[in-house]
Amino acid sequence: MARTTASTRDIYGKTLLELGREDTNIVVLGGDLNKSVMTTYFAKEFPQRFFDCGAAEQNIISIAAGLASSGKTPFASTFAVFGTARPFDQIRISVSQPHLNVKIVCTHAGITVGEDGVSAQGIEDLALMCALPGFNVVAPADAVEAAQAVRVAAKTQGPFYIRLYRPATPVVCGPDYKFTLGKAALMRDGSDATIIAYGIMVAAALDAAESLEKQGLRCRVLNMSTLQPFDADAVTRAARETGAIVTAEEHYRHGALASLVAQTLAEQSPAPQGVVALDGYAESGKADELLAKYGLTARNIERVVLETVGRKQQGLSCSA
Repeated sequence: MARTTASTRDIYGKTLLELGREDTNIVVLGGDLNKSVMTTYFAKEFPQRFFDCGAAEQNIISIAAGLASSGKTPFASTFAVFGTARPFDQIRISVSQPHLNVKIVCTHAGITVGEDGVSAQGIEDLALMCALPGFNVVAPADAVEAAQAVRVAAKTQGPFYIRLYRPATPVVCGPDYKFTLGKAALMRDGSDATIIAYGIMVAAALDAAESLEKQGLRCRVLNMSTLQPFDADAVTRAARETGAIVTAEEHYRHGALASLVAQTLAEQSPAPQGVVALDGYAESGKADELLAKYGLTARNIERVVLETVGRKQQGLSCSA
């Protein structure tokens, strides 16, 4: 179905500016991509609280850790691939281990970064950040949820990673939506299968569920925007009540949603699981064309749901 679109990175910049007006302890760090990640809104109004570190992501994280240890609430922003992989050692030692109040908000995640090519496509970022004990890891479904998640991060003590996108993305959360850290959001109910997604794949999951309903299959859709702490109860309940699970993510299939769901099912409630995700690196191209080529569309989700329901009916529980 046709939906309005909005930019998660633009709403991040505007929300950060609002937070800066409300709380003088908030400071912002960035590199040479400040215009792209929209932290220039904050920099223009609060130049004394904005630190441009250049293309030095390890330094950005180390300085953010120092500011956090001094009582500030630092937001560090760049592209996902540069903000997680390049400074991972600094994040691990200087932020995760001392559990400092650093907020890492990265844009241009996944393959929808498009024409910038494979070197700029962050498809491992969530796996890296979910590997860090105590880190809150959030991948909002749209701009509405992104704004709320940034506000929750600012008010919640401890480290955060928030994943945002380059292009404007479909809006799926209504005006009454409320983001709750660590809880999956029920976007659509159903009893035949459950599609669990986050980020841009939530819209695709809803489109797939709508199409499947016309074929007589009622699919539950869960927005699992928080990957850590993970809502295992929602997964377990979905497995028991619908008997088939499909995960959909614009990320490498290992280490993020598919892995978290598989572990939960194995430990608590075995059920057939299908996976829609990337099997490896992509290439340069337009965002929509890349999503289609690498199987991250509503049609692909629909196909995997049908396959997974078929395995449920055959009494099989192995992953697709």
